[in-house]
Amino acid sequence: MTLVAGSYEKFIWGFSLKTLKPGDEETLALALKPLFSYPSHTAPIKSIAVAGPVAVSGGADDAIKIYDLASAVELGTLLDHSGAVTALAFYTPPRAPSLPRNLLSASDDGAVCIYDADPFVHLKTVATHRRGVADLAVHPSGRVALTVGRDSCLAMLNLVRRRRSFSCRLAQEASIVRYGLEDGERFFMVAEERISVHDSEDARLIHELDAPKRVLCIAPAENGLLFTGGEDRSVTAWDTASGKVACCIQDAHSTRVKCLVVFKRSSDGQTSETSNFIVSASSDGVIRIWDVRMTSNEKPNPLAEVNTKSRLTCLAGSSLK
Repeated sequence: MTLVAGSYEKFIWGFSLKTLKPGDEETLALALKPLFSYPSHTAPIKSIAVAGPVAVSGGADDAIKIYDLASAVELGTLLDHSGAVTALAFYTPPRAPSLPRNLLSASDDGAVCIYDADPFVHLKTVATHRRGVADLAVHPSGRVALTVGRDSCLAMLNLVRRRRSFSCRLAQEASIVRYGLEDGERFFMVAEERISVHDSEDARLIHELDAPKRVLCIAPAENGLLFTGGEDRSVTAWDTASGKVACCIQDAHSTRVKCLVVFKRSSDGQTSETSNFIVSASSDGVIRIWDVRMTSNEKPNPLAEVNTKSRLTCLAGSSLK
């Protein structure tokens, strides 16, 4: 398992999760081993995405950096935006989970860039919002993507025709958008402390989930769960079918939770140990790994943690070796 983090101090961090000793669930001992750390941008890093052996980071310097995780080497730079790169997302076909097909990037310039990911070639820039794009999400089919912008709009991109196909104004500006796992039948939007659950076919509102404080990150998981983190310093798992809290890690960090990563089940359907892990990162630079099976405990302890001593802004991971 590999984790890649970006920071306000322009550094990119790489970690691998190592098992210290064999054992059952109760004796599992893990450690986050540093792989690399160096300043990769000339301004704060705003976004990160990982797919198989490839990682990309987007910065306030308008640049996208490409990395090979196996060799911990920077491969090149993409310079197709005229604003900070606020969101990045790979599309990886289910039948080839280690080979990303496309990369999408969103920016403060209001546009989304579509790239071929093998090799990295710019295909098209799509004008999407009148103001900056806050976030984007690619449907599991790879045919469409959703974006939310600082113009208080939700937009849909047709990735086959490479154009914007739909846009509507929201009652409140959203900061995050994500599709659910599995078949992407639902998508989620975050506006301050409220998370809305929608049907992907017609955008119908299914549930509204109210967190105690502002939500800064979400991570869809299997079985209809949605993990959220934010200014309440906790990691909360919501049952999106009922709209109720399934479990919560109170005070998971001493500062606000900025990033969450959930590792997916392998493409062959087999359950690996990492598919039970959720990773959280806080604004004070601490990264912690939790076992979701232990969240029912009154006060679970993290399986592993590391302190980067940086102001972390983004986090992504891959369960592929």
